[in-house]
Amino acid sequence: MKYCKECLYPQNHPLGITFDNDGVCSGCKIHKEKFTLDWEKRFKKLKKITASYKDKSLSGYDCIIPVSGAKDSYFTVYVVTKLLGLNPLLVRYNPHYNSHVGNRNYAYLKTLFDVDAIDMVVQPQKVKRITRTTLDKLHSIHWHVIAGQSVFPVQVAVRYKIPLIIWGAHQGVEQVGMYSHEDEVEMTRKYRKEHDLMGIEAEDLVGVNGLSTSDLLSFFYPDSKEIEKVGVRGIYLSNYISWDSKAQHELMIEKYNYETALQNRTFDTYNTIDTLHYADIHDAIKVTKCGYGIATDHATREIRWKRITRQEGELLAQYFQSKPLQYDQIFTQWLQVDKTTPINNILFNYNTQRSPINQDIATILQKLNFILTPPKEQTKDESFTLLEKGFVNNLT
Repeated sequence: MKYCKECLYPQNHPLGITFDNDGVCSGCKIHKEKFTLDWEKRFKKLKKITASYKDKSLSGYDCIIPVSGAKDSYFTVYVVTKLLGLNPLLVRYNPHYNSHVGNRNYAYLKTLFDVDAIDMVVQPQKVKRITRTTLDKLHSIHWHVIAGQSVFPVQVAVRYKIPLIIWGAHQGVEQVGMYSHEDEVEMTRKYRKEHDLMGIEAEDLVGVNGLSTSDLLSFFYPDSKEIEKVGVRGIYLSNYISWDSKAQHELMIEKYNYETALQNRTFDTYNTIDTLHYADIHDAIKVTKCGYGIATDHATREIRWKRITRQEGELLAQYFQSKPLQYDQIFTQWLQVDKTTPINNILFNYNTQRSPINQDIATILQKLNFILTPPKEQTKDESFTLLEKGFVNNLT
């Protein structure tokens, strides 16, 4: 297997990756644009683009922002409302694997920025039927989450005739340098199917394992004629802002008391903390399929920003990738299957070793200094939670 000489990514990266004659991957090469582009000029271009949508929609909203209780949601809403001066409608697909901290962050997000929001909660039994099928056929428990998060904002845009959707970072650009920032690539159905959904759209699952159109209807992409009629487009802030997830989250901690949390299989306490499975069961499946996990993604990002060396990143990835699963029992109880079910072989045949943090790992973690905030509320369990409070009465 060929690996990048600067970061940790292998040649089998699922988004597609290339290497130059010096063995440097396309992701590292495009990342270097962050040190050379005129980002002030690019942000001015963003302001010009978004200004043309202000007060144009009959709905009263200037744009849609897809959000969650983690990732880049706070920073994206901050940029759109405070720096661009737009009135957004927040749109969230409920992933069903919610953590308490993720729900709290989402409640505070809506309250702090004083914005309207729409949530899609697909009936849990439908989600379970879909998840059993995608785990069986695609070895994925996350398909429904990506499908919902990438289609619900478009459905809302068509329904309420809000043409502009503002996303945070483009994963293909950030990880593998799929495009230059100057290409200003926008969200497309083609990218969603080929890369996010592993080539399988909701329509392709009708009839598989007894799944019906009713089960999958919430995940159907709007007709292209409907999209064209409204003029829906989805732009990425990361094409106009030098995207640095760690620095951006720390700004949100400082300004808005964004709540962070430890994760089982990565050192990053900021991203993906809204679900219990992403850095746990989902990650174990990813390692089985791709040979690397979320800790490699996060370490590669920190290597490219020169906050750690490649050797230090490799130590972090190896350590966190070897951690045993923490939420497998909760997941199987939720999915209503047991360890003898064939579709769970990928989970229960996953062998890892529990090892303590050694001095090398501790030193690297201290060097990176990901902030762990005190919890805003004490919770008694770590079970999945579907719904909690929608807003916060007292912000103190």
